[in-house]
Amino acid sequence: MAGGLVALLDDVAALARLAAASADDLMTAATRAGSKTVGVVIDDAAVTPGYVVGLPPARELPIIAKIAIGSLRNKLLFILPAALILSAFAQWALTPILMLGGVYLSFEGVEKIIKPLRGEKAIKEVARINDPAELEARQVGGAIRTDLVLSAEIMVIALNELAEASIGTQALVLALVGVVVTIAIYGVVGVIVKMDDVGLRLWRSGGTAAGLGRAIVRAMPLLLTALSFIGTAAMLWVGGGILIHGLAHFGFAMPEEIIHDLAVAAGGSVSIVEWAVAALCTGIVGILAGTIPAAATNLKPSGKH
Repeated sequence: MAGGLVALLDDVAALARLAAASADDLMTAATRAGSKTVGVVIDDAAVTPGYVVGLPPARELPIIAKIAIGSLRNKLLFILPAALILSAFAQWALTPILMLGGVYLSFEGVEKIIKPLRGEKAIKEVARINDPAELEARQVGGAIRTDLVLSAEIMVIALNELAEASIGTQALVLALVGVVVTIAIYGVVGVIVKMDDVGLRLWRSGGTAAGLGRAIVRAMPLLLTALSFIGTAAMLWVGGGILIHGLAHFGFAMPEEIIHDLAVAAGGSVSIVEWAVAALCTGIVGILAGTIPAAATNLKPSGKH
């Protein structure tokens, strides 16, 4: 998925270069900035399918479209102006804001781990709502609120890659990254949530396509479970990584150096092993960082149930 998103950014860059020679530098900056956000993009794409749980199949794509529009609004109307103001007048605040976002992502990741342990499931929550319009509004609103944090992380990470650019270039690149990433995320999500319908149609068509359709239908629960796991892991990995890099930015580089040394020692010449060890370590940092706010929000006064 990550490689496809970067490839999509490259395609956008190629189209823009046909429009104007000066666009080449702009698209190069957009591709570089956008590729740095891949971890959060994976997280966003993995989390979003859960928001159509319990809703009629006919409403799945319209709901995803509503979430995508809300995501664009988050990025272009709220986050982009705020990011540009911070970049111009309070650039020192970008790293602390990123770190706060890292804590939030870590908290969300830990919440996704402990809720099933307490027997809480999203399907139980949505099952209590009988009005389809109310259920749809609840799901769309929840998705857009979660997207606000993820979109802010995407835009600020991209902005960090443009520190030396002019304010105009920053605005154009951030707008481009916001639009392309949103299309990529919700395009992938739309395909994922409709795959079971495609598989069912193929299954019913009979012939050689029926076997493929049956395989798709049977694989979808496994895929959605895997996406839930990937989304949780990505929240912890991205959140922990942001915190580690933020600490290094403020002069406390020991955690980053320890993780780097462990990853190199474990991986040797095998880069995928090195990456996996580093991701595991940053994920552990994310769990530690998310446990404190998760414990605070889930702590109930004695005597209350």
